[in-house]
Amino acid sequence: MGRMIHVCDLPDKFEGLQADYANTPNVVPMKDGHAVARSSDFIVYSVEAEYIDRVVAEYGPSTKLHAVVAGQTSVKAPERLAFEKHLPSDVHIVSCHSLHGPSVSPIGQPLVLIKHRGTDEALTLVESILSCLKSRFVYLTYEEHDSVTANTQAVTHAAFLSMGTAWASSKAYPWEQGLYVGGIETVKVNLTLRIYSNAWHVYAGLAILNPSARIQIDQYAKSATELFKLMLQGGAGSAEAAKTLRERVEWGRETVFGDWDAGQWATSDQDHGTAPGKKRQSRQPILLSAELLDKFSLGIAKPPSPSPSPCTPNAPYALPTDQHLSPPLKNRPNSHLSLLAMVDCWAHLGINPYHHLSVAATPLFRLFLGVAEHLFLSESLLRSAINSALFDSWHRPDDLEFVVAARGWSQCVSFGNFEVYRRRFDETRTFFDQRFEEAGKLGSEMIKAVMESELRRESKDDISDVVVLKTPIIAKLQES
Repeated sequence: MGRMIHVCDLPDKFEGLQADYANTPNVVPMKDGHAVARSSDFIVYSVEAEYIDRVVAEYGPSTKLHAVVAGQTSVKAPERLAFEKHLPSDVHIVSCHSLHGPSVSPIGQPLVLIKHRGTDEALTLVESILSCLKSRFVYLTYEEHDSVTANTQAVTHAAFLSMGTAWASSKAYPWEQGLYVGGIETVKVNLTLRIYSNAWHVYAGLAILNPSARIQIDQYAKSATELFKLMLQGGAGSAEAAKTLRERVEWGRETVFGDWDAGQWATSDQDHGTAPGKKRQSRQPILLSAELLDKFSLGIAKPPSPSPSPCTPNAPYALPTDQHLSPPLKNRPNSHLSLLAMVDCWAHLGINPYHHLSVAATPLFRLFLGVAEHLFLSESLLRSAINSALFDSWHRPDDLEFVVAARGWSQCVSFGNFEVYRRRFDETRTFFDQRFEEAGKLGSEMIKAVMESELRRESKDDISDVVVLKTPIIAKLQES
């Protein structure tokens, strides 16, 4: 018989736990955390960050002598405080966190390991136990983990939460109207439904308990609001506002993506906000072709009606006249405000999303960075978005709902109240309840296809040169 796994849940779920594992001889249900803590060599606390202090305070003192303790919380600051405060000094703390959802295969995905207090032997034990997941180990400190997760998840979640709330407020599924279908829209719709199909506390803990996340979510709402105001003012005839909008979008593109050419990203020592010593490189875009993404669409696109745009072919915001630069007819141009705000937010906060791409990026972050990259590194698509933002009126009600939703989520997070967050999340979730099964299947297939493409690309690229710049985090990793 192999090693025994001791498990427990809330006391009132003990009988159900026994039934679940009745035919699994190596898994032994225990009545409570005391029984698990005093008998186990490796202990994992898988509880919401909101409750970690309370749970560790109750069961931590029962920890077996010289045991190794880990936590699977998505925010590590409360976990660290709880472990340091309540665990005996003679136990090791080697924590962990898988940076992907439960429906994503762990193979090749980043799994963060944090050797906070313990020996090399304790770390080796954790590596050995978790090796069965076939994930890619990433070694960080508690502080680095929270910084990375804020940079790769906080604003991404805020964007999709805001999109979902906006659609629910409009009482319409946008893909059924044929207005937001194909390519970029396919990713936005599938990932929004994917987030709302999960448990609310997965996102609440990161947003509320991570100080860096609060700052980023606030800036995202601010970026969305300011860009929307410029769209309205420019569309109403203000040449100055239209000029400011274009310059701000182009500044965001240059700040975040640096030099670019033909849909590929490149960097140089002169790029905005980058570290010295970067080599000039090109990388393949994250997303697969729009044609392939269309296979995962929930709706069918309607042919776009003639644009009411007052601009002429010679106007500064007119679409390119070259046929090969024009966007596909089936993808109706719109402002893509959620993506413009994302890049604007990154630029204002000095965040280079490529820093963490190969280190600890979640599948959702890769995909959202991919659609941002797809938009901003295409001359025709970006000009089309700016032109539509200024002169098309059909999407303005949706953009307004999005701005209101983004500001609402930012205010919700600033209150620091989990119950308010839960109620806001559940209200939107209810609107999409009947669509999760359909979207979940398509979304999983889409993520699988994109991640397989990414793994093939990363196996060919020298990631240390292309993506991993000389940040303090990476410098430590390379030295270890």
